[in-house]
Amino acid sequence: MDIQAYMHSVGRAARAASGVIATAPSEVKNHALKSIAEHLDGARRAVLAANQSDLNRARRQDLDSALIDRLELNDQRIDAMLEGLSQVIALDDPIGVMTKIGKQPSGIQLSKMRVPIGVVGIIYESRPNVTIDAASLCLKAGNACILRGGSESIQSNQAIAAGIELGLEAAGLPRATIQVVNTPDRAAVSELITLTEFVDVIIPRGGKGLIERINAEARVPVIKHLDGNCHIYIDDEADMDMAIALAINAKTHRYGVCNAMESLLVGAKIAPQLLPQLGDAMLSHEVQLRGCDKTCNLIEGAQAATESDWSTEYLGPILSIKVVDDLSAAIAHINQYGSRHTDAIVTDNPRRAQWFVNEVDSSSVMVNASTRFADGFEYGLGAEIGISTDKIHARGPVGLEGLTCQKWVVYGDGQVRK
Repeated sequence: MDIQAYMHSVGRAARAASGVIATAPSEVKNHALKSIAEHLDGARRAVLAANQSDLNRARRQDLDSALIDRLELNDQRIDAMLEGLSQVIALDDPIGVMTKIGKQPSGIQLSKMRVPIGVVGIIYESRPNVTIDAASLCLKAGNACILRGGSESIQSNQAIAAGIELGLEAAGLPRATIQVVNTPDRAAVSELITLTEFVDVIIPRGGKGLIERINAEARVPVIKHLDGNCHIYIDDEADMDMAIALAINAKTHRYGVCNAMESLLVGAKIAPQLLPQLGDAMLSHEVQLRGCDKTCNLIEGAQAATESDWSTEYLGPILSIKVVDDLSAAIAHINQYGSRHTDAIVTDNPRRAQWFVNEVDSSSVMVNASTRFADGFEYGLGAEIGISTDKIHARGPVGLEGLTCQKWVVYGDGQVRK
Protein backbone atom coordinates (compact mmCIF):
# COMPACT_ATOMS: atom_id res chain seq x y z
CA MET A 1 0.00 0.00 0.00
CA ASP A 2 1.19 3.51 -0.84
CA ILE A 3 0.64 5.05 2.61
CA GLN A 4 1.14 8.63 1.48
CA ALA A 5 -1.41 8.30 -1.32
CA TYR A 6 -3.86 6.50 0.97
CA MET A 7 -3.67 9.10 3.74
CA HIS A 8 -4.02 11.95 1.26
CA SER A 9 -7.17 10.30 -0.10
CA VAL A 10 -8.50 9.93 3.46
CA GLY A 11 -7.73 13.59 4.19
CA ARG A 12 -9.28 14.81 0.95
CA ALA A 13 -12.46 12.84 1.61
CA ALA A 14 -12.64 14.14 5.20
CA ARG A 15 -12.32 17.75 4.06
CA ALA A 16 -15.15 17.25 1.56
CA ALA A 17 -17.33 15.57 4.19
CA SER A 18 -16.64 18.35 6.70
CA GLY A 19 -18.55 20.79 4.52
CA VAL A 20 -21.62 18.55 4.74
CA ILE A 21 -21.54 17.72 8.43
CA ALA A 22 -20.80 21.33 9.40
CA THR A 23 -24.25 22.40 8.24
CA ALA A 24 -26.17 19.23 9.12
CA PRO A 25 -29.21 19.87 11.37
CA SER A 26 -29.17 18.49 14.92
CA GLU A 27 -31.86 15.95 14.11
CA VAL A 28 -29.76 14.48 11.29
CA LYS A 29 -26.68 14.19 13.51
CA ASN A 30 -28.74 12.62 16.31
CA HIS A 31 -30.30 10.21 13.81
CA ALA A 32 -26.81 9.10 12.80
CA LEU A 33 -25.77 8.64 16.44
CA LYS A 34 -28.90 6.58 17.21
CA SER A 35 -28.26 4.40 14.17
CA ILE A 36 -24.63 3.91 15.16
CA ALA A 37 -25.77 2.81 18.64
CA GLU A 38 -28.26 0.33 17.15
CA HIS A 39 -25.64 -1.17 14.83
CA LEU A 40 -23.04 -1.39 17.63
CA ASP A 41 -25.51 -3.14 19.93
CA GLY A 42 -26.58 -5.49 17.15
CA ALA A 43 -22.97 -6.33 16.28
CA ARG A 44 -21.96 -6.93 19.90
CA ARG A 45 -20.86 -10.54 19.30
CA ALA A 46 -18.81 -9.62 16.25
CA VAL A 47 -17.14 -6.74 18.10
CA LEU A 48 -16.29 -8.93 21.10
CA ALA A 49 -14.94 -11.67 18.81
CA ALA A 50 -12.72 -9.15 17.02
CA ASN A 51 -11.57 -7.79 20.36
CA GLN A 52 -10.73 -11.29 21.57
CA SER A 53 -8.49 -11.73 18.52
CA ASP A 54 -6.73 -8.48 19.41
CA LEU A 55 -6.35 -9.59 23.04
CA ASN A 56 -4.93 -12.97 22.05
CA ARG A 57 -2.36 -11.31 19.82
CA ALA A 58 -1.47 -8.77 22.53
CA ARG A 59 -0.87 -11.53 25.06
CA ARG A 60 1.26 -13.51 22.61
CA GLN A 61 3.35 -10.37 22.12
CA ASP A 62 3.60 -10.00 25.92
CA LEU A 63 2.29 -6.45 25.87
CA ASP A 64 2.10 -4.45 29.09
CA SER A 65 -0.77 -5.41 31.42
CA ALA A 66 -2.01 -1.79 31.59
CA LEU A 67 -2.23 -1.68 27.79
CA ILE A 68 -4.13 -4.98 27.72
CA ASP A 69 -6.55 -3.63 30.33
CA ARG A 70 -7.27 -0.62 28.12
CA LEU A 71 -7.62 -2.86 25.08
CA GLU A 72 -10.17 -5.27 26.53
CA LEU A 73 -13.86 -4.95 25.71
CA ASN A 74 -16.69 -6.75 27.47
CA ASP A 75 -20.46 -6.34 27.67
CA GLN A 76 -20.12 -3.76 30.45
CA ARG A 77 -17.74 -1.63 28.43
CA ILE A 78 -19.91 -1.86 25.34
CA ASP A 79 -22.87 -0.82 27.47
CA ALA A 80 -20.80 2.19 28.60
CA MET A 81 -20.10 3.06 24.96
CA LEU A 82 -23.83 2.92 24.21
CA GLU A 83 -24.57 5.07 27.25
CA GLY A 84 -21.97 7.55 26.04
CA LEU A 85 -23.76 7.74 22.69
CA SER A 86 -27.06 8.34 24.47
CA GLN A 87 -25.53 11.14 26.52
CA VAL A 88 -24.10 12.83 23.44
CA ILE A 89 -27.48 12.61 21.71
CA ALA A 90 -29.09 14.29 24.73
CA LEU A 91 -26.57 17.15 24.77
CA ASP A 92 -27.53 20.49 23.32
CA ASP A 93 -26.01 21.07 19.90
CA PRO A 94 -23.44 23.87 20.29
CA ILE A 95 -23.22 24.67 16.60
CA GLY A 96 -24.77 27.98 15.62
CA VAL A 97 -25.17 29.21 19.21
CA MET A 98 -24.74 33.00 19.25
CA THR A 99 -23.15 34.97 22.06
CA LYS A 100 -24.11 38.65 21.87
CA ILE A 101 -21.31 41.12 22.53
CA GLY A 102 -23.39 44.25 22.00
CA LYS A 103 -23.50 47.48 20.02
CA GLN A 104 -20.27 49.37 19.43
CA PRO A 105 -19.85 53.19 19.19
CA SER A 106 -19.72 52.85 15.40
CA GLY A 107 -23.20 51.34 15.43
CA ILE A 108 -22.19 47.81 14.43
CA GLN A 109 -23.66 44.92 16.42
CA LEU A 110 -21.16 42.23 17.48
CA SER A 111 -21.79 38.57 18.23
CA LYS A 112 -19.80 35.35 18.30
CA MET A 113 -21.12 32.14 16.72
CA ARG A 114 -19.95 28.68 17.69
CA VAL A 115 -18.81 26.66 14.68
CA PRO A 116 -17.07 23.31 14.02
CA ILE A 117 -13.29 23.09 13.92
CA GLY A 118 -13.47 21.21 10.60
CA VAL A 119 -11.44 17.98 10.36
CA VAL A 120 -10.12 16.39 13.55
CA GLY A 121 -7.45 13.68 13.51
CA ILE A 122 -7.38 11.41 16.55
CA ILE A 123 -4.45 9.06 17.20
CA TYR A 124 -4.85 6.61 20.06
CA GLU A 125 -3.53 3.41 21.54
CA SER A 126 -5.32 0.37 22.91
CA ARG A 127 -8.74 1.72 23.86
CA PRO A 128 -11.23 0.69 21.15
CA ASN A 129 -13.97 2.56 23.05
CA VAL A 130 -12.23 5.76 21.90
CA THR A 131 -13.43 4.94 18.39
CA ILE A 132 -17.03 5.47 19.48
CA ASP A 133 -16.27 8.31 21.91
CA ALA A 134 -14.34 10.29 19.32
CA ALA A 135 -16.75 9.58 16.48
CA SER A 136 -19.82 10.62 18.47
CA LEU A 137 -18.40 13.88 19.79
CA CYS A 138 -16.85 14.92 16.50
CA LEU A 139 -20.09 14.19 14.66
CA LYS A 140 -22.31 16.06 17.14
CA ALA A 141 -19.92 19.03 17.02
CA GLY A 142 -20.19 19.12 13.23
CA ASN A 143 -16.68 17.87 12.48
CA ALA A 144 -15.38 15.20 10.17
CA CYS A 145 -12.80 12.98 11.84
CA ILE A 146 -9.99 10.61 10.95
CA LEU A 147 -9.40 7.94 13.59
CA ARG A 148 -6.11 6.06 13.76
CA GLY A 149 -6.10 3.44 16.51
CA GLY A 150 -3.11 1.36 17.51
CA SER A 151 -2.09 -1.79 15.68
CA GLU A 152 -2.95 -3.80 18.80
CA SER A 153 -6.66 -2.88 18.45
CA ILE A 154 -7.06 -2.89 14.68
CA GLN A 155 -9.61 -5.71 14.46
CA SER A 156 -11.75 -4.22 17.25
CA ASN A 157 -11.68 -0.81 15.59
CA GLN A 158 -12.58 -2.16 12.17
CA ALA A 159 -15.54 -4.06 13.65
CA ILE A 160 -16.76 -0.87 15.32
CA ALA A 161 -16.11 1.14 12.14
CA ALA A 162 -18.46 -1.10 10.18
CA GLY A 163 -21.35 -0.06 12.44
CA ILE A 164 -20.37 3.61 12.22
CA GLU A 165 -20.49 3.51 8.42
CA LEU A 166 -23.97 1.96 8.48
CA GLY A 167 -25.18 4.57 10.95
CA LEU A 168 -23.92 7.42 8.77
CA GLU A 169 -25.57 5.93 5.70
CA ALA A 170 -28.88 5.59 7.54
CA ALA A 171 -28.82 9.34 8.28
CA GLY A 172 -27.82 10.28 4.74
CA LEU A 173 -24.38 11.54 5.74
CA PRO A 174 -21.15 10.82 3.83
CA ARG A 175 -19.22 7.76 4.98
CA ALA A 176 -16.10 9.93 5.03
CA THR A 177 -17.57 11.94 7.90
CA ILE A 178 -15.93 9.38 10.20
CA GLN A 179 -13.04 7.36 8.80
CA VAL A 180 -11.09 4.71 10.68
CA VAL A 181 -7.63 4.24 9.17
CA ASN A 182 -7.40 0.63 8.02
CA THR A 183 -3.65 0.08 8.17
CA PRO A 184 -1.44 -0.54 11.22
CA ASP A 185 1.55 0.95 9.39
CA ARG A 186 3.16 3.62 11.62
CA ALA A 187 3.83 5.70 8.52
CA ALA A 188 0.10 6.52 8.50
CA VAL A 189 0.59 8.53 11.68
CA SER A 190 3.50 10.46 10.20
CA GLU A 191 1.36 11.38 7.21
CA LEU A 192 -1.73 12.29 9.25
CA ILE A 193 0.06 14.75 11.53
CA THR A 194 1.46 16.68 8.56
CA LEU A 195 -1.74 16.92 6.45
CA THR A 196 -2.13 20.66 7.02
CA GLU A 197 -4.18 20.99 3.82
CA PHE A 198 -6.89 18.67 5.12
CA VAL A 199 -6.64 18.36 8.93
CA ASP A 200 -7.29 21.22 11.38
CA VAL A 201 -6.27 19.68 14.71
CA ILE A 202 -4.70 16.46 16.03
CA ILE A 203 -5.69 14.88 19.36
CA PRO A 204 -3.40 12.08 20.56
CA ARG A 205 -4.44 9.62 23.26
CA GLY A 206 -1.94 7.10 24.50
CA GLY A 207 1.40 6.68 26.19
CA LYS A 208 3.86 9.46 26.84
CA GLY A 209 6.16 8.25 24.06
CA LEU A 210 3.41 8.48 21.44
CA ILE A 211 2.35 11.95 22.52
CA GLU A 212 5.91 13.27 22.71
CA ARG A 213 6.55 12.01 19.19
CA ILE A 214 3.40 13.60 17.81
CA ASN A 215 4.05 16.88 19.59
CA ALA A 216 7.60 16.99 18.17
CA GLU A 217 6.74 16.01 14.60
CA ALA A 218 3.26 17.40 13.97
CA ARG A 219 2.71 20.32 11.64
CA VAL A 220 -1.00 20.28 12.47
CA PRO A 221 -1.92 21.90 15.86
CA VAL A 222 -2.15 19.40 18.74
CA ILE A 223 -4.45 19.18 21.81
CA LYS A 224 -2.81 16.86 24.33
CA HIS A 225 -1.66 15.77 27.75
CA LEU A 226 1.65 13.98 28.18
CA ASP A 227 0.93 12.01 31.36
CA GLY A 228 -1.24 11.85 34.45
CA ASN A 229 0.82 12.07 37.63
CA CYS A 230 -2.26 12.75 39.77
CA HIS A 231 -2.01 13.56 43.49
CA ILE A 232 -4.23 13.40 46.53
CA TYR A 233 -3.18 15.55 49.50
CA ILE A 234 -4.65 14.43 52.82
CA ASP A 235 -4.78 17.50 55.01
CA ASP A 236 -4.26 17.49 58.78
CA GLU A 237 -7.94 18.40 59.14
CA ALA A 238 -9.25 15.55 56.96
CA ASP A 239 -11.78 12.92 57.96
CA MET A 240 -9.62 9.80 58.14
CA ASP A 241 -12.24 7.30 56.97
CA MET A 242 -13.09 9.49 53.99
CA ALA A 243 -9.41 10.01 53.19
CA ILE A 244 -8.66 6.28 53.16
CA ALA A 245 -11.70 5.47 51.04
CA LEU A 246 -10.86 8.17 48.49
CA ALA A 247 -7.21 7.15 48.27
CA ILE A 248 -8.07 3.46 47.79
CA ASN A 249 -10.56 4.30 45.05
CA ALA A 250 -8.26 6.75 43.28
CA LYS A 251 -5.41 4.22 43.21
CA THR A 252 -7.03 0.80 42.82
CA HIS A 253 -10.28 1.36 40.88
CA ARG A 254 -8.30 1.03 37.63
CA TYR A 255 -4.55 1.18 37.34
CA GLY A 256 -3.96 1.83 33.65
CA VAL A 257 -5.79 5.15 33.35
CA CYS A 258 -4.52 8.71 33.33
CA ASN A 259 -6.73 9.87 36.23
CA ALA A 260 -5.56 7.24 38.72
CA MET A 261 -3.70 8.59 41.75
CA GLU A 262 0.04 8.03 41.40
CA SER A 263 1.31 10.16 44.31
CA LEU A 264 -0.11 10.59 47.81
CA LEU A 265 0.83 13.51 50.07
CA VAL A 266 -0.06 13.39 53.77
CA GLY A 267 0.03 16.19 56.35
CA ALA A 268 2.64 15.69 59.06
CA LYS A 269 0.17 15.93 61.96
CA ILE A 270 -2.26 13.30 60.66
CA ALA A 271 0.38 10.96 59.19
CA PRO A 272 1.14 8.92 62.37
CA GLN A 273 -2.53 7.97 62.73
CA LEU A 274 -3.46 7.64 59.08
CA LEU A 275 -0.52 6.06 57.29
CA PRO A 276 -0.39 2.71 59.16
CA GLN A 277 -4.09 2.13 58.34
CA LEU A 278 -3.80 3.40 54.79
CA GLY A 279 -0.64 1.39 54.24
CA ASP A 280 -2.33 -1.83 55.36
CA ALA A 281 -5.28 -1.11 53.04
CA MET A 282 -3.01 -0.46 50.04
CA LEU A 283 -0.88 -3.51 50.74
CA SER A 284 -4.04 -5.63 50.93
CA HIS A 285 -4.67 -4.55 47.31
CA GLU A 286 -1.06 -5.60 46.53
CA VAL A 287 -0.03 -2.02 45.81
CA GLN A 288 3.73 -1.50 46.09
CA LEU A 289 4.45 1.55 48.26
CA ARG A 290 7.45 3.83 47.75
CA GLY A 291 7.80 6.48 50.41
CA CYS A 292 9.90 9.16 52.03
CA ASP A 293 11.79 8.34 55.24
CA LYS A 294 8.81 9.27 57.44
CA THR A 295 6.48 7.11 55.36
CA CYS A 296 8.80 4.11 55.57
CA ASN A 297 8.96 4.50 59.36
CA LEU A 298 5.14 4.46 59.57
CA ILE A 299 4.31 1.76 57.01
CA GLU A 300 5.89 -1.66 57.36
CA GLY A 301 6.77 -2.94 53.90
CA ALA A 302 7.13 0.46 52.23
CA GLN A 303 10.26 0.90 50.11
CA ALA A 304 12.39 4.04 49.97
CA ALA A 305 11.31 6.36 47.15
CA THR A 306 13.79 7.89 44.72
CA GLU A 307 13.62 11.39 43.28
CA SER A 308 12.16 10.03 40.03
CA ASP A 309 9.23 8.43 41.89
CA TRP A 310 7.74 11.85 42.62
CA SER A 311 7.23 12.54 38.91
CA THR A 312 6.39 9.04 37.65
CA GLU A 313 3.08 7.94 36.15
CA TYR A 314 3.14 4.25 37.06
CA LEU A 315 -0.06 3.06 35.34
CA GLY A 316 0.13 0.08 37.65
CA PRO A 317 -0.10 -1.02 41.32
CA ILE A 318 2.66 1.28 42.59
CA LEU A 319 2.16 4.41 44.71
CA SER A 320 4.59 7.05 45.93
CA ILE A 321 3.85 8.57 49.36
CA LYS A 322 5.37 11.66 50.96
CA VAL A 323 4.72 13.25 54.34
CA VAL A 324 4.69 17.04 53.97
CA ASP A 325 4.86 19.73 56.64
CA ASP A 326 1.76 21.63 55.62
CA LEU A 327 -0.58 22.69 52.81
CA SER A 328 1.97 25.10 51.34
CA ALA A 329 4.50 22.26 51.02
CA ALA A 330 1.88 20.03 49.39
CA ILE A 331 1.00 22.69 46.81
CA ALA A 332 4.67 23.34 46.06
CA HIS A 333 5.29 19.59 45.59
CA ILE A 334 2.32 19.19 43.23
CA ASN A 335 3.23 22.21 41.12
CA GLN A 336 6.84 20.97 40.88
CA TYR A 337 6.32 17.27 40.17
CA GLY A 338 2.74 17.00 38.90
CA SER A 339 1.60 16.84 35.29
CA ARG A 340 -1.19 19.45 35.64
CA HIS A 341 -3.79 16.78 35.01
CA THR A 342 -5.85 16.18 38.19
CA ASP A 343 -5.05 16.82 41.84
CA ALA A 344 -7.24 16.57 44.94
CA ILE A 345 -7.33 17.65 48.57
CA VAL A 346 -9.12 15.85 51.39
CA THR A 347 -9.99 18.29 54.18
CA ASP A 348 -12.83 19.45 56.42
CA ASN A 349 -11.46 23.00 56.38
CA PRO A 350 -13.16 25.12 53.66
CA ARG A 351 -10.47 27.80 53.80
CA ARG A 352 -7.72 25.27 53.13
CA ALA A 353 -9.78 23.69 50.38
CA GLN A 354 -10.13 27.06 48.61
CA TRP A 355 -6.43 27.77 49.08
CA PHE A 356 -5.65 24.47 47.33
CA VAL A 357 -8.13 25.19 44.51
CA ASN A 358 -6.66 28.64 43.95
CA GLU A 359 -2.99 27.65 43.86
CA VAL A 360 -2.77 24.17 42.31
CA ASP A 361 -2.16 24.68 38.58
CA SER A 362 -4.00 21.67 37.13
CA SER A 363 -6.75 21.17 34.59
CA SER A 364 -8.97 19.55 37.25
CA VAL A 365 -8.72 20.34 40.97
CA MET A 366 -10.91 18.39 43.39
CA VAL A 367 -12.04 18.74 46.99
CA ASN A 368 -13.02 15.57 48.88
CA ALA A 369 -13.48 13.51 45.71
CA SER A 370 -11.53 10.78 43.93
CA THR A 371 -9.31 11.78 41.02
CA ARG A 372 -11.11 9.08 39.02
CA PHE A 373 -13.91 11.59 38.43
CA ALA A 374 -11.70 13.55 36.00
CA ASP A 375 -13.53 12.18 33.02
CA GLY A 376 -15.85 13.61 30.39
CA PHE A 377 -18.52 11.00 31.12
CA GLU A 378 -18.49 11.84 34.84
CA TYR A 379 -18.49 15.57 34.08
CA GLY A 380 -21.69 15.19 32.06
CA LEU A 381 -20.00 15.84 28.72
CA GLY A 382 -21.13 12.51 27.32
CA ALA A 383 -18.09 10.76 25.95
CA GLU A 384 -14.80 12.65 26.00
CA ILE A 385 -12.32 13.06 23.20
CA GLY A 386 -9.42 13.23 25.64
CA ILE A 387 -8.00 15.33 28.45
CA SER A 388 -5.92 18.41 27.74
CA THR A 389 -3.35 19.90 30.09
CA ASP A 390 -2.66 22.71 27.63
CA LYS A 391 -3.95 26.19 28.43
CA ILE A 392 -4.92 27.30 24.94
CA HIS A 393 -8.32 26.48 23.41
CA ALA A 394 -9.31 23.49 25.58
CA ARG A 395 -8.31 22.36 29.08
CA GLY A 396 -9.35 19.31 31.08
CA PRO A 397 -11.80 16.77 29.62
CA VAL A 398 -12.53 17.80 26.04
CA GLY A 399 -16.17 17.38 25.10
CA LEU A 400 -18.42 19.03 22.54
CA GLU A 401 -17.43 22.61 23.21
CA GLY A 402 -13.74 21.73 23.03
CA LEU A 403 -14.33 20.50 19.48
CA THR A 404 -15.68 23.83 18.34
CA CYS A 405 -14.38 27.34 17.93
CA GLN A 406 -16.05 30.71 17.48
CA LYS A 407 -16.20 33.24 14.70
CA TRP A 408 -17.11 36.89 14.96
CA VAL A 409 -20.37 37.96 13.37
CA VAL A 410 -20.88 41.66 12.64
CA TYR A 411 -24.26 43.21 11.77
CA GLY A 412 -24.48 46.71 10.42
CA ASP A 413 -26.79 48.99 8.52
CA GLY A 414 -24.38 50.74 6.21
CA GLN A 415 -21.57 51.78 8.58
CA VAL A 416 -18.23 52.75 7.03
CA ARG A 417 -14.92 53.02 8.85
CA LYS A 418 -13.85 56.61 9.56
